[in-house]
Parts: sequence; structure tokens; C-alpha cells
Amino acid sequence: MMTTLDIPDHAVEQVADLFHLLGDPTRLRIVLACLAQPTAVGDIAAALDLSSSLVSHHLRLLRAARIVKAERQGKQVFYAAADAHISSLLSNMFEHIAEPANGNDP
Repeated sequence: MMTTLDIPDHAVEQVADLFHLLGDPTRLRIVLACLAQPTAVGDIAAALDLSSSLVSHHLRLLRAARIVKAERQGKQVFYAAADAHISSLLSNMFEHIAEPANGNDP
């Protein structure tokens, strides 16, 4: 098992960047909209009551960070979570916040 001393600085920075991107509520909602199935930009925009251009902007950032992937089908581009790690990460984080406090908090 890797210890924190074994993790290179560049990897720490990449994970920090990933959390920074997912720390934006709009981007997080966009990723969540893509988890169940590949979803078109227009459908994401409609579901979240956002403009298609804003959704496209966020998706470009999320693609660059390998959080989502894109697949063109005809004239539309469909977006989905890049891999199972993204789905697992988000699932684990939502489970974490749903847990009751353990009583050790000040």
C-alpha cells in the first residue's frame, strides 16, 4: 500500500486540481448528470437550467482533467464519466457526507 511519503508532488497537485474542479457546484452537477448514461450538452443544460454555452465551457475543463469523456454520435456529443474511478469517488464522497457525525468532533 502506498503511504503519503511515497506520493510524488506532481500527483498531489493533480489531485488537488481535480478536487478544485469538482469543488464548483455547477461543474459537480454537470458531472453528476453524466454518471447514469452518456448525455448530450443540450440535455445537461436543460436538466440543470443552464445555457448550452456555459455547460460546454465547464465540460471542456472537465474533459481536460479527464473527469468526463466525450463521444460524438452524428451531430451531437455525448458526455459520460471518464471511468469508474470518478463514479466511485463521487459515490464515496456522498456516502461520507451522509454519515452521522461520530461524536469526536469539537
